[in-house]
Formats: sequence, structure tokens, C-alpha cells
Amino acid sequence: MFTRQRIKQTGVLLAVVTTTTFAQPSPPQPKMPQNPFLVPYSTPHQTAPFDKISNADYLPALKDGMTQGRSDVATIVNNPAPPTFENTIIALERSGDLLGKVTSVLFNLNSAETSPELQKIVKEASPMLSEYRNDIGLNEKLFARVKAVYDQRASLKLNPESAMLLEKSYKGFARNGANLDAKGKERLRAIDKELSQLSLQFGENVLNETNEYTMLVADEKDLAGLPDYVREAARATAKQKGKEGWVFTLQAPSYGPFMQYADNRELRKKLYMAYNGRGFHGDKNDNSAIIQKIVNLRYDRATLLGYKTHADFVLEESMAGSKDKVQSFLDELVTYARPAAERQLLELTTYAKAHGLTEDKLQAWDNNYYAEKLKKEKYDLDDETLKPYFKLENVLDGAFTVANKLYGITFKERKDIPVYNPEVKTFDVFDKDGKFLAVFYGDYFPRPGKRSGAWMNDIQGQKVENGENIRPHIVNVCNFTRPVVVSTTETKPSLLTFYEVTTLFHEFGHGLHGMLANGTYESLSGTSVPRDFVELPSQVMENWCYDPEALKLFAKHYQTGEVIPNELIEKIRASQNFLAGMANLRQLRFGLIDMYYHNQKPTGETISQVESRIDSVTNLFPHVDGIAVSPAFSHIFAGGYSAGYYSYKWSEVLDADAFEFFKEKGGLENKTAADSFRKNVLEKGGSEKPMELYKKFRGREPSPKAMLRRSGLIL
Repeated sequence: MFTRQRIKQTGVLLAVVTTTTFAQPSPPQPKMPQNPFLVPYSTPHQTAPFDKISNADYLPALKDGMTQGRSDVATIVNNPAPPTFENTIIALERSGDLLGKVTSVLFNLNSAETSPELQKIVKEASPMLSEYRNDIGLNEKLFARVKAVYDQRASLKLNPESAMLLEKSYKGFARNGANLDAKGKERLRAIDKELSQLSLQFGENVLNETNEYTMLVADEKDLAGLPDYVREAARATAKQKGKEGWVFTLQAPSYGPFMQYADNRELRKKLYMAYNGRGFHGDKNDNSAIIQKIVNLRYDRATLLGYKTHADFVLEESMAGSKDKVQSFLDELVTYARPAAERQLLELTTYAKAHGLTEDKLQAWDNNYYAEKLKKEKYDLDDETLKPYFKLENVLDGAFTVANKLYGITFKERKDIPVYNPEVKTFDVFDKDGKFLAVFYGDYFPRPGKRSGAWMNDIQGQKVENGENIRPHIVNVCNFTRPVVVSTTETKPSLLTFYEVTTLFHEFGHGLHGMLANGTYESLSGTSVPRDFVELPSQVMENWCYDPEALKLFAKHYQTGEVIPNELIEKIRASQNFLAGMANLRQLRFGLIDMYYHNQKPTGETISQVESRIDSVTNLFPHVDGIAVSPAFSHIFAGGYSAGYYSYKWSEVLDADAFEFFKEKGGLENKTAADSFRKNVLEKGGSEKPMELYKKFRGREPSPKAMLRRSGLIL
């Protein structure tokens, strides 16, 4: 998952005004510590000084940043010279450094290291930032200057990147209310302010639900089926919480293995209901009403701006181009996925009945449990067999090594870069010629202050300014199984499931998109691309997890050092499409729920009614009261994927087609595909239309057949 949480719209240094007075000198005052945001960073590569930033620094620095931004707009607007690309578009692009510096840290921490105090600060800052954005975006005189330059575009002879910046700048205003009348602008301000607050509250509610739930198991008999590493982790969690026994939580490293291995069906159901009921209990953390408000406000905003629906607004600037194309894309994939999923569910149910299931139908909380057993029987493969080969440090080094072989870059760990949590690792990244490329932060374990899931973000974007190529600071955040202290003399390292291996490579692919960025303008650099293109680099990287050549670079037994044997690699590859129809249908379910909320006028239906409609096509398990996807669907209600969740499947078409090109050209050892991918995708960001960039890389448009073949949905 990619998430960008930087607010950088305008802002240059506020002019310093000095006055002369002749008063008596004041007595010396105690020296107050200076706000670290308001002075140049003295850290390596000017990285964020997390060790010096306190919660008290954020709001003053944000207010200063907004003051500077408004001052900069006044400078642009009041410039007596006629509007030009340089004095208007570039001036706007190069503003906002202080505000961007503060918000990038604030919102990163609110996701990865939050606290009640920090959440309170974000809640206070959010409406101010929304108001600030609207002050800039709805400024009539500023828009008039931008439009004047845009109207001259045919005669400006701009290079493609500058032409794209001009187009994006103009559309940024036109698509967000600059043409509204005074009443419309006031309504837009109110909507944006409320949406920002609702999205924050949604995310906090999901985090609260995830953190507050624990399931205590007191009887060791109820742990039957669970591997030792799961028991050890649950025992450690119980100890940490001051309880006797074993504690399981809704964090992925606890929830996932329990659902996969626990023989106790009632406890599986209990944990499943808790996880899938998050935000749906009618209590202080309930998200039902918030969802209805968000959906209605997004619709109101879109129609206010002249669009039929929120999906029309979002998808106008996407690679897909329209909601009809997206809906047709999802519907067509269902026609391939559902028959395969039905066959696979029948196979799984038949197996389950032969191995203890007494009911006619498999329930959702049985799926992972029996799937793991069937996979073991069919391929003689399970996570317990594979985990010893996937020590976290080795997998991370493997991602570094694959990147080195493809793009020539190297990583060197540093201990002197400040971090926001002691567990975070930092690395200098160097290009093949030894030049510094980026700072990379890796944050891999769950904590109470970290939301669930995995994502990439930046703390500093890449750009060229005053002739200097300012390099990015990139963050990968995941939630993997922690090392477990087995005894006073032994600690078992973090051993990843294969799914976690692909997750690490996925987020690292986003990271490469940021680290290898090489554009002129920050707003077009790195991952600043349409949502349905941003997943291409991440999903391309996942493919290397199935590649024998790549696996042998890092999959080594954590105790013996033995390289993963060919037999296991073949089993991994053979099992790649195991229950792929069911997995595809699940992803399509999410995409269709997202589109149902956003591609029409809100219907007033309840969450259960909405999901029931989609489930009639995409959910093969029996209906269960009391649970729902939507109240914890943070991607679309607290993240940036509204009317865009389809992009995961869309990007699968791209990445399958792209990876076939890598393999056609010889894999890791032949640089033809890698050089083209770096030059035309990773370095270019959003400087050109994504389809044009893809065609430059591949030589043609993508074919969906590669994805269908890879998923086993066609021959």
C-alpha cells in the first residue's frame, strides 16, 4: 500500500521585518529551546530530528508554515509582471517547504507511532490544514494567473515534464472549486473540513478496536494445532499484559496464524467475529454513521464541482479514465474468477468434510484453517516448513540484493540517523556510481501506536532546486511477527510467512519508486502518479519472491545457513495459484464495494444492505450477522483509495505483463528490462501520462492475458 501524507501546496520563507527601538535593554531571559522545525536540520542528510521533536512543536510550526504559505501566495498574486511559467507555476511549486516538512513528520507518526496526545494534535490541525488548502485552491486571483499561463501553453514550448506540471497545476484548481461562485466555495470549504475530521475519526476507531480487543486462552488444550512460534508469541503478549495463559490479538501476526492453525473452531469463530466486526458494534468506535456521512459528503462535493459522482471526479485523472471502464473491468474479472472460486470452494469443502467438518457448508472462519491443511496435502508445503528460510533480516537483505542486481544500487546501514522508535532501521542508499540516492527507513513490528497493515511513505520528497538534486527520505512500515524470547539464553528471530515475504517486497517496490525518483518537480516525483499506476512497481517486486534465481539469494535457513532447496522452490511456484480464484474474488469484492459506494448517488442503504448486494456476486461463504467489511475498510475511508481500490487488480494486469518482459529479457542477470523500467517508470514519476510511460518501457500497451494466465484463470 502506498500512502502520501504530505501537505505541500504553497509557502516560502516569510519576509523578516525588522524595527528599531530605543528602549532600555530588557533583563536577560531564560533561553527557550528552539522549535526544531524552524531551523535547518543538522542531522545526516538533513533527516528529521525525531530525537528533538516534541508534541509541543507541531502546532506552532504548522501555523508558521501556513503563514509562510499565505505570504507566498500574496507574493505571486501581487507580482506586477505578467503571469509566466516561472513566476507563477514554478513559484507555486517551490513553495510550502516548511509546511511539507512538518506535515510529513506529523502524519507519518500518526500512522506509525501515535498516541492520544498526537491524535488530539492531528484533530486540531486537520481543519486548519483543510481551511489552508482551500484558501489557496479557491484564491481567485491566483487561479487567474495560473489560467493565464495555461491558456498560453501552446506557445510556451515546454518540455514534457514542465507541460505536465502546468496541466496538473491548472487542473488542481479547476477540479477543486476554483470556478465556483462564492456560495459554492463556502460549501466546499465546509465539506472538506468535515471530511478531513471524519476520515481521521474513522482511522482512530479502527485502531482503537484493534488495540482494545484481546482473547485470553487459559487452557493449553485450546492451543491445539498452533505452532510453537504462535504459542510463544501469545505467551509473551500475555506476560506483557500481566495475564496468565496466552493472549491473542487482532494484530496480523497474532490473528493470521490463529485462523490458519487453531483446531478449536469456536475460538476461530470468536476471533474472526471480533476482527470482522471492528467498527460495527454500535459503540464509541462504531463507524457506520461515519461511512454514511463520508459517502454523502463525497457525492455532494463531486456534484458541487460538476461531476455526476465521486467516482467520476476521482477517475477522470486515473489511468482507467472513467467509472464505466472500471466497473466493466471488475465485472469482467468476476466472470473469470467466480467459476474458478466455486470449483476451489467445492474442493476445499470436500476436503474439510473428510477431515472433521460436520456441517454442509464451510464457514468463513474455516477457510484459512482448511486451506492451510489442503495446501500441505497437495504440495507438501506450509508456512511452518518455509518460515525457517525467511528470517526478516535475510529477506530485507534479499530485497536489497535484488535491487542491486536490477538497478546497481547498494544499502549501508547507519546508526546515527534519528528515528521515531528504537526498532526503526535506517540506511544510506547509493547508486551504482557511488552517488548518494536516498535515506531508507525500515519499521517492521507491530506496536499499540501503529495502525495495522503495511505501507510506504516519504518524509522528504525528491526534486531539483537551484541546480541541486535533493534526494528523498523513504519509509517502509509493516507489521511482522516479532522475535520471541524463548529462554534467558535463546531468542527466536522474526521468521516471516511467505505472505509476509511478499508484503516486504511489495512495500520495498513502492520504496524503490521513491528512492529512484529523478524528476525536477516534487509534485510529479516518485509515487506522485495516478492511483491505478502506483501499484505497478510494488507488484513487480512481488514477482521476484517466486523466482528461483532471486529466492536463492536470500532464502537461507536461519540456523544452518542452508539455501532453500530446489524442491521447496518448485512447491512455492506450484502452489502460487492455490485457491487463486477465491483470492481474486475476495479482492474483487473489495473493489466492487468501493465502487458501489462511490459510483452513484448514495442510496441510503445500510452497510449490511450494500455489502449484501456485492456479496451476492462475490462472497461464496454463508452470510453472518454482526460483521462487515466497510467499517474497517481504511483504504477507502481513511486512506486515499476511494473509488480506487480496483487499482490493485488493474496494476496486476500491468505487473504480470511487465514481469513477463523481465523474464523474456533474461531475469536478474540481463539489465535490458531493468534499465528500461528504471528509466521509464521508476525515475519518471508522474512527469508523463502513465500509459505513455508504460509503452516506453514495454514497447506496447499491457495485455490482460498475462495476469489471467498467472492466476490460472485461463490457459
